[in-house]
Amino acid sequence: MTSSNKPAAQSAQTLAKSILGGGADLGLFEGGPTGRGVYATLRDQIVRLDLPPGTPLLRAELAETHGVSLTPLRDALQQLAKEGLVKIYPQSRTLVTPIDMSAISEAQFMRIALETEVVRRLATGIAAEALTRLRSIVALQSSISDQPGDVPTFQELDEVFHQTLFVAAGHVQSQRIMRSHAGHLERLRRLHLDNFDEAGRILNNKEVIGGHSRILDGIEAGDAPAAMDALRQHLQRTVDRMTEKRAAFPEYFTPEKT
Repeated sequence: MTSSNKPAAQSAQTLAKSILGGGADLGLFEGGPTGRGVYATLRDQIVRLDLPPGTPLLRAELAETHGVSLTPLRDALQQLAKEGLVKIYPQSRTLVTPIDMSAISEAQFMRIALETEVVRRLATGIAAEALTRLRSIVALQSSISDQPGDVPTFQELDEVFHQTLFVAAGHVQSQRIMRSHAGHLERLRRLHLDNFDEAGRILNNKEVIGGHSRILDGIEAGDAPAAMDALRQHLQRTVDRMTEKRAAFPEYFTPEKT
C-alpha cells in the first residue's frame, strides 16, 4: 500500500469498526473469543483467495501460526465447514473447498431477496446520519478508485457499504445469517473485483461506485422501485460474469456436472 493511500485504508477500517462494532458481524460463531479470532482470520483469507480452493489446512501448523491450542482451532474449522468453505476429513486432512455453483445460486437468491427489501425500507425513511455515512463510504471508494496498489481497501469498502445498508435498516442479524451462506458468492465477487489494468487499477471500479451511487440516489429520493432496481442490477453483475471467471480459473470451481 502506498503512503498516499494509508488515510483511506485507515478510514475504511475505522468505518468498519464503528458500523459493525468490532467483529459484531461474526455473531453466528458459537465458539469462544480465541476461536472467533482464528475463524475471522481464516475466513477472510479464504474469501479473499489468499487461501485458494484446494489449499490444505494443517492443524498443527495453523495452531502454531495463530498461537492457539487445538480446541479453538477446531471450533474455527467446524464453523468454516458449516459455511461450506472447508471440507474436514476426519483423522486425515482439511481442505479449502472449491467454489460451488449451486451454493452461489442459493446465496444470490437470498441476498437479492433480503437486500432489496432493505433498500425498499430505507427508501421510505432513512436517518440523515446513516445516509451521510453511506455517502462517505462511496466517496472514499471514489478517492482511491484510480490509485493502484490499494485494491484490498477498495474491496473492504465495497463490503462495508452493503453491511451498512443492513445496519441502517436495523437488520444486522439478517445480514449475519446471509453472510454465513455467502462464502462461495464472496469468493466469486473477489474474482469479479480482481480485474486490473496494467497500472494495477481495478477495471470495473467506476461500475461498482456508480452502482452504489444509484442505490443511494433512489433511497434519498424516496424512490423505492429505483433503489431496488439499481441494487438488483448491481448485484447481478458479479453472477453475470461467473462463466467467464470459471473459464479463467477452472481450478477454483467445482467440476461441471455432465
